[in-house]
Amino acid sequence: MSRAFVKDMEDVEDLPDRPISELPNDVTQEGLQQIEQALSEAQAAHAAAQTTGDRGAVASARRDIRYWSARRATAVVVPKPADNSVVRFGHTVSIVREDDRRQTFRIVGEDEADPAHGTISHASPLARALFGKGVGDVIAIAGGEAEILEIR
Repeated sequence: MSRAFVKDMEDVEDLPDRPISELPNDVTQEGLQQIEQALSEAQAAHAAAQTTGDRGAVASARRDIRYWSARRATAVVVPKPADNSVVRFGHTVSIVREDDRRQTFRIVGEDEADPAHGTISHASPLARALFGKGVGDVIAIAGGEAEILEIR
């Protein structure tokens, strides 16, 4: 590889960092695996971008490596709750809203949350409203109410 090519790649400006939450980085075991996978993918993308000389892709991959490295360094795996009497991190909770819509969510870490697939962040308003509540309790959410049907 010519020295000129290496010099060009060293001059790639980094993109601004992705914002990192100030909340505790609690994760499930699956969430930790997702973080490690994302870090591995970012490292592979960085290597591929360097090979092709794609400066934009290098900068993007570097930003992702910084983000996922920080998230990996601060991740705290929270064990599955042994007690299902009140809602905690890692629980799957079923609720029924005033309009009889039934929904089930698992409370997980911020990076692993995907409401379309039934997971919500522990930092979300819904999760915060559920924490510490038990079956039969009613919570105020989204301008209405919902009753907790099941905690598992």
